[in-house]
Amino acid sequence: MIRQSETGVAFADEKRCSSGVPLLLLLAPLFLVFEIWQLVLSERYLGIKQIARGADPRTLGLSELTAFCWSTILILYWFWMLLLLTLPFGRVHGLTLAAISLIGYSLRRGAALKWVLVILTFEGAIRIGFLLSLTVMAWRRY
Repeated sequence: MIRQSETGVAFADEKRCSSGVPLLLLLAPLFLVFEIWQLVLSERYLGIKQIARGADPRTLGLSELTAFCWSTILILYWFWMLLLLTLPFGRVHGLTLAAISLIGYSLRRGAALKWVLVILTFEGAIRIGFLLSLTVMAWRRY
């Protein structure tokens, strides 16, 4: 509930302000950075220059450290999306992020190599939008 002070400034109820931000919501900006990093890597390994050269990204090979980090973060990202389903505030975002990822994966799996970059870009942009929305809503709420 919002109350007005003597100076005319509106304050939110102390009970709402004293509650901390759930830890799961604090991870949203980190996964937002990961999504941007993922778009950069996908452009590097599946980009227009690679397609024009006829290079197969599976033969280019990632460094072991990059592959390990990418795989680990993807596993944590999926675990985080599933944990978001336990929060009433983040449930819709978690469900939508998981659905977009599954739809994108199914489209990429059946697409020709030159269309994979297009699908990855749209999929990443949608996920970035939802992560940004979750971050801003959490910022405003807590």
